Amino acid sequence: MYKSFFSAAMLLLSSTAFSAEGVHWEYSGEAGPGNWAKLSPEFSACNGKNQSPINLTGFIEAELDPITFNYKAGSSEILNNGHTVQINAVPGSSITIDGIHFDLKQFHFHAPSENLINGKSYPLEAHLVHADKNGNLAVIAVMFTEGEKNKGLEKAWAQMPQEAGSIVALTSGISPQEILPSHRNYYRFNGSLTTPPCSEGVRWLVIKHTISASKEQIEKFAHVMHHPNNRPVQQVNARPVLK
Repeated sequence: MYKSFFSAAMLLLSSTAFSAEGVHWEYSGEAGPGNWAKLSPEFSACNGKNQSPINLTGFIEAELDPITFNYKAGSSEILNNGHTVQINAVPGSSITIDGIHFDLKQFHFHAPSENLINGKSYPLEAHLVHADKNGNLAVIAVMFTEGEKNKGLEKAWAQMPQEAGSIVALTSGISPQEILPSHRNYYRFNGSLTTPPCSEGVRWLVIKHTISASKEQIEKFAHVMHHPNNRPVQQVNARPVLK
């Protein structure tokens, strides 16, 4: 079980995260989310009980400790893997949660948002993916609303590969701080990867406050993807959603 999760974590963090298994999957049709678990025995967790994304609602009040951020400026490369646009972090950026150090590995985007908050969908969602020394994952989710242009996205989209399978070394520094709101209170739940192999045991930290992106920036991402890249929300089941 642990070995399987660790392998899935390392797969997600690789630059070919979504295609390295060699199993073709999509966001619609016969290879779409409803059939992911049938595509490969390795994807069986996609039918699990603690899957992501979810509709965050029915909150339980809790005293959540602040996330300690230690993000460095700059990122190494940007890639288009056909399922998302991903920015790989330079070493040294991290967060601390539950007294555990998690290194930032990459951040990527979904349009429209995968998670909902009280039933509300957002035009764009960023996932900042972190791993501890044992490969356990913590994902910070940030929702974007349409409004002012985002400086970080502007620099990223200027270098965004247009073709699936392309990787570009970044020539201008993109700090993960630029896609985080200044207020960082969060909701929390236990979930999974939102893409195959859908491995569970992921700490989800959804920032309550949104950040803006321009209509043009949102549309540019959607145009490069050619399709929505959000997995439908999954059943919450017995999981608490803390705030």
